[in-house]
Amino acid sequence: MCGIIGYIGPKPVLPVLIEGLRRMEYRGYDSAGVALVGPEGIELRRSAGKLANLERVLESDPVDGVYGIGHTRWATHGRPTEENAHPHRDCSGRIVVVHNGIIENYLELKSELQASGHEFRTETDTEVVAHLVERESRGDGLPAAVRRALAVIRGMFAVVVVSADEQNMIVAARSGPPIVVGMGEGEFFVASDIPAILSHTRDVVFLDDGEMAVITPSGVAFSDFSGVPRVRNAQRISWDPVMAEKGGHRHFMLKEIHEQPAAVRDTILGRISLEHGRVFLDELNLTPAVLGSLQRVTILACGTSWHAALVGKYFIEMLAGVPVEVDYGSEYRYRSPVVLPGTLVVAITQSGETADTLAALREARRRGAVSIAICNVVGSMATRESEGTLYTHAGPEIGVASTKAFTSQLVALQLLALFLAQAKGTLSPAGLLPHIESLMGLPLVLEDALKVSPLIEKVAERFSNRSDFLFLGRGINYPIALEGALKLKEISYIHAEGYPAGEMKHGPIALIDEQMPVVAIAPADHVFEKMLGNVQEVKARGGSVIAITSQGERRMAAVLDPDRDVEIQVPRGSDLVAPVLNTIPLQLLAYHIAVRRGCDVDQPRNLAKSVTVE
Repeated sequence: MCGIIGYIGPKPVLPVLIEGLRRMEYRGYDSAGVALVGPEGIELRRSAGKLANLERVLESDPVDGVYGIGHTRWATHGRPTEENAHPHRDCSGRIVVVHNGIIENYLELKSELQASGHEFRTETDTEVVAHLVERESRGDGLPAAVRRALAVIRGMFAVVVVSADEQNMIVAARSGPPIVVGMGEGEFFVASDIPAILSHTRDVVFLDDGEMAVITPSGVAFSDFSGVPRVRNAQRISWDPVMAEKGGHRHFMLKEIHEQPAAVRDTILGRISLEHGRVFLDELNLTPAVLGSLQRVTILACGTSWHAALVGKYFIEMLAGVPVEVDYGSEYRYRSPVVLPGTLVVAITQSGETADTLAALREARRRGAVSIAICNVVGSMATRESEGTLYTHAGPEIGVASTKAFTSQLVALQLLALFLAQAKGTLSPAGLLPHIESLMGLPLVLEDALKVSPLIEKVAERFSNRSDFLFLGRGINYPIALEGALKLKEISYIHAEGYPAGEMKHGPIALIDEQMPVVAIAPADHVFEKMLGNVQEVKARGGSVIAITSQGERRMAAVLDPDRDVEIQVPRGSDLVAPVLNTIPLQLLAYHIAVRRGCDVDQPRNLAKSVTVE
């Protein structure tokens, strides 16, 4: 959640820190601060609110130093005030800490430290870390003091520490939330996410859990928490820094909606053969023995990725004939799950660092499951803890509300389903070919689907003042109704619910009146007539309908009232690519309504891009 940045090198340090914090604003935050270290000690500046507030503080009260750390905070313990903003200091003010995560035993530690004379200035759990490092400083160096401090902490944390008594050194440690170390030419970076340092270097090392990095001007030394050295090689990130900019769009979210054809193309690229009717996913590392014994699939995910998982259930059961269970990562490990022989666990996480999904993945592996990850970030924790990874290749996604990551996950799941069907023999090359052709043509069809944006902008103008929405879908498009409702909730703060259309009569129909817009996802498929009946039920109770249908479909228009309802037609596609196509108008609807309501589209309140604590 919180954004961490640190820098040692020849550049002026403050601009590097501020730029890094700005590139992580999408993560969500409510205060910000920096600490610069120089020969005279540590200078610290903080501010509640947005980064612009911190910049005004720095203009009126400049700060200087040769290296430093910065932070954007998303409040967990303590109010979002200047006092509680990071970085935090020890009693002497010579040790400074920034932190992402939750120290579960901080009250116990705080009481213990106070009893021995330590004075606390804030309400945060983070301040405990600074005082622990102070207590454990015994003249054998900052890294040793940090190791001893971490030994008594319980929880999930990423911490970065500097000390005025140990010049030209940054110590970083990870136990849960991500930490990435950037390796430049004569300069080094530490951050909680890649975009913070991407304009400076593409060579990075992701710290593993229980790992520490000691960063100095001469290099980076890696070790575990007990001090045993580790050899880590940097990997090169292929994202171009320009990919993390808005590219002329008003918001990152809009840019990323329009990047979906390219993201889908990159996810498909090199993985399918029209000539041979085959799917190639060697990176999954699934042996013939594992594939031969496969009896069931469990998909673990949270949020938007969970909706993708529900669509994946349809794909895998329909194509490969393998039963699929979909579970929330946040619930899975608390119900003593049964992992039977022949189970493949699939963890879906855009960042590869989602705490609940990682915990569920570890529990499944502990119980004997073979696991793979569907992920967008190379080298992230989920990719390192799974036997194989299906990368989505969506590129950096800055907007908090997931768009291109979601549609890329849908495509990746269809590729996985086709691969399993190929391995299980449920589809021959001839049977695979129509699905492969449909996927190959999807990027161009998505380009066409994006042309509905002007119409949806007008729809948003009509309905942006409503306080409740209902989203309905059937079959494989029911999860898309859930996703459409989530997008609207996330960025416009309108209450919205997604339902299987057949369940409308079992409760939600009581809510429908003239003020309740109902978004009906009704492509021209085998359940279209069922959806048409649901739309007529809504109309009979005075509700307005926003119908998502297929191009050329005429039956829907016959039951709609042009003065109260809207029909939005998207390009036709096969039943299995329809969920991707139907997602586009729902993303655009949420976006345009949020813009009209004056909401912060890219950084919606209370939300973070990567939920890296439980």
